[in-house]
Amino acid sequence: MEKTGYIEIRIKGLKGNLELSPDNYDIREVIGILEQAENLLFPGEKKERPIISYKQEPGSVRHLLQTGMQAIIGFTAILGQVSASQNIDFLELNTAKAIESFQDTAVKKDYIITLKTSLQESSELRIDKTTRYYRTSNVWADAEFYFYGKITNAGGKEKVNIHLMTDDLGIIRIDTPQETLEHLEENILYKSYGIRALGKQNTESGEIDKGSLRFVEMIDYSPRYDNDYLQKLRNKASTWLNAINPDEWLRDIRGGYNV
Repeated sequence: MEKTGYIEIRIKGLKGNLELSPDNYDIREVIGILEQAENLLFPGEKKERPIISYKQEPGSVRHLLQTGMQAIIGFTAILGQVSASQNIDFLELNTAKAIESFQDTAVKKDYIITLKTSLQESSELRIDKTTRYYRTSNVWADAEFYFYGKITNAGGKEKVNIHLMTDDLGIIRIDTPQETLEHLEENILYKSYGIRALGKQNTESGEIDKGSLRFVEMIDYSPRYDNDYLQKLRNKASTWLNAINPDEWLRDIRGGYNV
């Protein structure tokens, strides 16, 4: 059985005149913590991630999230680097956004939020209204992208988008005007297309902010194997090659050297 460890997210503060505790900590706040905790531990593709179990304990409010030791070791290193540098620009996007979310909560509600892991050497990252754990805005620039893949979903009641399954980035969601989908003449689901989109890209790491992508244009893209076309190319090439005298071609390549 895989060894496990845990991360602890401890929240201190007041609810009115009462000290924060599990009894007066709202379920919406719990949900927010759980969503961000998953991004802390597994900022990338989450399909194959190990199980994350959860329990809440007193001590103001202590959120304990248990998962595989490899993830805990990695997050321990992240905590140490963030604590030492007081900077989150180097983090993967979802991890940085999770810490920014904690920073926003600390400022708005005057909470003290501390993060640490079960490892003895774990640093403790303290976030409160005086800290500034935000990404540097000039690290992210507007960029244009071309994505290719299979469309797995399109539409939405409030936030309309296209889900595109790509080979290198997994499924990406691209915000799309509703009228664009309304005017499509054919069903695009489970077909391969290219999509031109605008969004944000990290100028240092090249990482794409997947949450910023906006639709610009659909590109018809059919990456299929066409045997007839390839055979025509082979026949055309073989005719050209048969007309070449190998000895003359070799002399031309040598340029008269050693003739």
